[in-house]
Amino acid sequence: MISDESDRFNPRDPKPADAGKPSKSMKRREARKLATQALYQWHMASHSLNEIEAQFRVDNDFTDVDGAYFREILHGVPASKTEIDAVLKPCMDLALEELDPVELAVLRLSTWELLKRVDVPYRVVINEGIELAKVFGSTDGHKFVNGVLDKVAPNVRAAEVKAFKR
Repeated sequence: MISDESDRFNPRDPKPADAGKPSKSMKRREARKLATQALYQWHMASHSLNEIEAQFRVDNDFTDVDGAYFREILHGVPASKTEIDAVLKPCMDLALEELDPVELAVLRLSTWELLKRVDVPYRVVINEGIELAKVFGSTDGHKFVNGVLDKVAPNVRAAEVKAFKR
């Protein structure tokens, strides 16, 4: 499993000061899970983003969630929907309307991260997208998500992908 570089554990440290607390990467993973569900709800029910956010904050324990990241994703994906969909369309054989709504939410979230959060390595974004599809998507949905994101990444982060493949 790939994690953000800033979240690396140093095995030589006898006991980190934050032992037992979730790492930044784990809090972000939880934020992505909730954001996937919230984006699905936004897509299916067309509720306002503020209403969805309030509902999720009331209905879920945010203790181990990066709440700011959840909010950034929830509001950032819809704000960039046109740009995200334009990036996704040439990387798929299906029309966006034909996609399973869960996989669409995962692809939009991951593509948003590739476009807007260059501080998150592209391999982390792809891995997290695959994991979200495994948790929420159809049986083989993660394979589809992986294939699409493998096409999106070089289009959006060409220099990073090229540097990694050397």
